[in-house]
Amino acid sequence: MISPGDVIEGAFVPPELIGPSWDAAEELAKEALAIEDGAADASSALVALVRHFGQAGLLGLVAPRSAGGTFESVRSVALCLTRERLGFSSPLLDLAFTMQGLGSHPIVLAGDEEQQARHLPGVLSGEHVAAFALTEPEAGSDLGGIATTATREGDEYVLRGEKIWISNAPIADIFTVFAATAPEGARRRLSAFVVKRGTPGLSTEAQEVLGGHPIGRVRLDGVRVPAIERLGEEGDGMRAALGTLHRFRTTVGAAAVGFAARALVEATNHVKTREQFGAPLAALQAVQMRIADMACDVDASRLLVYRAAALADAGAPRDEVSRCGSMAKLVATESAQRVIDHGVQLLGGRGVATDGVLGRLYQEVRALRIYEGTTDVQKMLIARAVLDA
Repeated sequence: MISPGDVIEGAFVPPELIGPSWDAAEELAKEALAIEDGAADASSALVALVRHFGQAGLLGLVAPRSAGGTFESVRSVALCLTRERLGFSSPLLDLAFTMQGLGSHPIVLAGDEEQQARHLPGVLSGEHVAAFALTEPEAGSDLGGIATTATREGDEYVLRGEKIWISNAPIADIFTVFAATAPEGARRRLSAFVVKRGTPGLSTEAQEVLGGHPIGRVRLDGVRVPAIERLGEEGDGMRAALGTLHRFRTTVGAAAVGFAARALVEATNHVKTREQFGAPLAALQAVQMRIADMACDVDASRLLVYRAAALADAGAPRDEVSRCGSMAKLVATESAQRVIDHGVQLLGGRGVATDGVLGRLYQEVRALRIYEGTTDVQKMLIARAVLDA
């Protein structure tokens, strides 16, 4: 099996792009699991995990050094190493880390020094939980369909609209909200705003999804936001949204690798110790075929993920980074679904127990094939890149 260490010590990832993220996540994961297990529910667990990661300094990976972060710039390899390791331990640990990055990255990309100084310290310390409010009832993959509006009135913008399926919505302290500041069909139509919880007119409502994560609706009913909370110029919102998704897309693949690697470990341990018909399950050729498929999927996905991350950190051409990132996200998430399904099958009744590792992974992995660009969208992007080459 190829481990993350094998990948980063090989030709794919130069050592200077790595940093201490894997070792830090390895140590923190043990402490974080105890926090998750002791929490009353997923929401309280996630808040506690964000605080813990912030106090430990792990959240410094989501911002550049100039804004209080760990490295000179945000590094994809470090994000991927962290997400894989946290995802291996628990999907909720991964969510707590990555949403601090996704929710604040538009501020990193488009925020001025004052905005970064105002908002990023709270995110990096874990004091403020962040959310990325982009998706709407009629605007998922097609961001041109965003209907939320932001109307300028003096030194304020008035926001009206609704966002759905927003991770952290019920518990977030700050929301990066994308809204239209120009008519439909305009070339630079979207703008981004930082909105604080407690602002009059902003309300949230929990939605139920597989896995039970804190996720929900964000309603904006005449929310007044100071113009100084607009990120960049009017019309910069699409660039901030796509830039954020571009940075984090490969990391979704890393989380998928973590999920799949855990499923492989659980399945392997089970078939080596579970006896049927007088011998361990591992002695059966059919079982061996499944294990082989699972191992190949994990290794192939890991290589694609870290190739894409290393190219991004090395400053490769954007088209190449985009193509490789889409490949990594597509292959890793689809592979993880297969690997976990194989694991459930190998564990039999234990595999479908909702309180078991495989049962939980089976619920959690499905969303990875949807968010930050569905499998179908990734195929379209890859095909265009190949056909245009």
